[in-house]
Amino acid sequence: MNEAKTGCRPIDSVNQEDLAVATDGELASLAKALGHPLRVRIVRLLARQRSCVCGELVGELPVAQSTVSQHLKVLKRAGLIQGTIDGPRVCYCLAPGVMARLRHLIETLPVHDGQSETHTATRRKCG
Repeated sequence: MNEAKTGCRPIDSVNQEDLAVATDGELASLAKALGHPLRVRIVRLLARQRSCVCGELVGELPVAQSTVSQHLKVLKRAGLIQGTIDGPRVCYCLAPGVMARLRHLIETLPVHDGQSETHTATRRKCG
């Protein structure tokens, strides 16, 4: 039976669509967490370290400790970083494999250079 008669799509297409939706959601979540320059800076600082960073982040950033804590909370909730308790403080590092995963998700985005012949004839110029 075909899709028109049953109202169902083939299993392969459903799985691909579900996978795309899940992947899009994951990418959006990571991108949103990186949507502030200070959070990007924190990720860069953590990426330079070979071990977890405890109190040094506050000294590296031009904001109050409470502001750094809020940004760390956003990054941790998104799964970009992880924290471990070390006495009275929490030490942070990048979550294993997260940057490679982010890179992969970004690479799944389509590339459009504006030169595609199939769309040029029907597309109006922007701007």
